[in-house]
Amino acid sequence: MARYVALFGSINVGGNRLTMADLRAAFEAEGFADVETVVASGNVIFSHPARPTRGLEEKLTLMVDDRFDMQCAALVRSRDELAAGIADNPFGGTNEDRFVHTMFLDGQPTQAQFDGLAADKWIKPNERLALGDRALYIDYGDGVGDSKLTARLIERRLEHKGTSRNMRSIARIVAKLDELEKGAA
Repeated sequence: MARYVALFGSINVGGNRLTMADLRAAFEAEGFADVETVVASGNVIFSHPARPTRGLEEKLTLMVDDRFDMQCAALVRSRDELAAGIADNPFGGTNEDRFVHTMFLDGQPTQAQFDGLAADKWIKPNERLALGDRALYIDYGDGVGDSKLTARLIERRLEHKGTSRNMRSIARIVAKLDELEKGAA
């Protein structure tokens, strides 16, 4: 069994309210093992026979839609892929961790799509972007709250769905994965 983390977008924001207990129960009912949540924003660690993450993403997106009548992105990553969201982020350590994010994407944008986003008039001068492997790295400068660089804008420009986590949140999830791995050994 391989261990993965599912990162759900748009859970517990807007009208998409879902308890982590209900989300865990849905995973368990679908046959996923070792299900744990980290932070109440749609981060689920689980075990599943090894398979391409794209198939798991589709299964989880359908599960949430079917069980909870919610349309949201489900991005699945291995521990190493998640840790790369910190290691590969060129803005890590250059601003407060809460302002530096990795947006995990459901596919790889083209350079032209990224260039179109990077040139968008809504991006503030102190906001920075970089393209990664199925990821967008974002430094929100002075803060996320008043930024016009929203998930909707990013998804529209890149033509890929995604969900963001700040450096602190990613580190907490990676630490939990490491803790679980150590406990299983």
